[in-house]
Amino acid sequence: MVELAGLGPAPFAAMVLADLGAEVLRIDRPGRAPIAPDATAPDATAPDAIVPGTSPGGPAPGPGADGAANPWDVLNRNRLGVVVDLVDPAGSAFVRSLVSEVDVFIEGNRPGAAERLGLGPDDVMALNDRLVYGRMTGWGQEGPMAQRAGHDLDYLAVAGVLAHVGRAGQPPTPPLNLVADFGGGGMLLVAGILAALVERSVSGLGQVVDAAMVDGAALLMGPLFGAWASGYWAVERGTNLLDSGAPFYDCYRCGDGGWIAIAAIEPRFFSELLRGLDLDPADLPDQHDQPRWPELRNRIASVVETRSRDEWAAHFADLDACVAPVLTMGEAPQHPHALARDGFTDVDGVLQPSPAPRFSRTPSSAPRVARTGSDPVAVLHTWGADRSAVDVLVARGVIA
Repeated sequence: MVELAGLGPAPFAAMVLADLGAEVLRIDRPGRAPIAPDATAPDATAPDAIVPGTSPGGPAPGPGADGAANPWDVLNRNRLGVVVDLVDPAGSAFVRSLVSEVDVFIEGNRPGAAERLGLGPDDVMALNDRLVYGRMTGWGQEGPMAQRAGHDLDYLAVAGVLAHVGRAGQPPTPPLNLVADFGGGGMLLVAGILAALVERSVSGLGQVVDAAMVDGAALLMGPLFGAWASGYWAVERGTNLLDSGAPFYDCYRCGDGGWIAIAAIEPRFFSELLRGLDLDPADLPDQHDQPRWPELRNRIASVVETRSRDEWAAHFADLDACVAPVLTMGEAPQHPHALARDGFTDVDGVLQPSPAPRFSRTPSSAPRVARTGSDPVAVLHTWGADRSAVDVLVARGVIA
């Protein structure tokens, strides 16, 4: 698989596929940070601000055959990067020659950018009709907003997601950049690529996978669109079952300033919650008596604040009440459940999530640190590239 370097959802898709065993070669750009597919065109200067998927800098081992290691760049793990000047026709032609021999190609630029580089679907699929061509954009390949800049928050706003995230009486709350970038974008691109590979086993032909973050974010909201249409879900955020409206599905501050998450939706879990909090159901409003939810919330909150987060976690450890401590990124890898499942992996001193999902017969290998500036001759030789052709392009500066 060949990946054009970028930020956010496209490299996340490549990371997931690499975690699952795909051999991925990343084509980096000379002298520039990777370009964000949802914010800048391929010929624009990348912003200096650090966002998830870029390097925070700092010391790293010097370059060698495998390039310079960047253990903080989790998004680009498990791949080697070779720097190629795609603006130079010779660089573009070289990448076309690579793509003509692979199963999957991923690019994440605005519509038309890959075509201008000679790397659009017509350019490369004419050489490889079995190719699965993955395209990752914010707004999709067509439509009135296709060429507009955007970021995760914009796609959530237009997809009908953002208006429903947040507490009552408060502005919509950005849910990090997980929903559009990585869930609706990168993960659905992975699903589309895998589906296209399965279909190819029948037809023998590849195809283009058009993954748009605005489409994927809307798809993730599918069940809630149904609930809203049925009248079950109110349009006002912070007033419903799963958006902090229900007192039995929310986070509560503990006596030490920590938090616990309570998700006791079903009656039997709610009953266990009350038992764990030593609250008598006879003295409380009914669980689904919505007008009295504020009263129920206050009673729960008054009890939770009497103990620390870890005390409540230990107290509820043996109760099936859907109560869990709210852990930070620094704490989550040390939780007993994460330790038992090897949920996190240390890669050159950086703890990061282990590959998922798990397989019974073909387990994923341990993640390898991200590397850029790999020795192109050493790397491309393993991809079957002609060494003399690589040497010429290196001498010309087309391949760094």
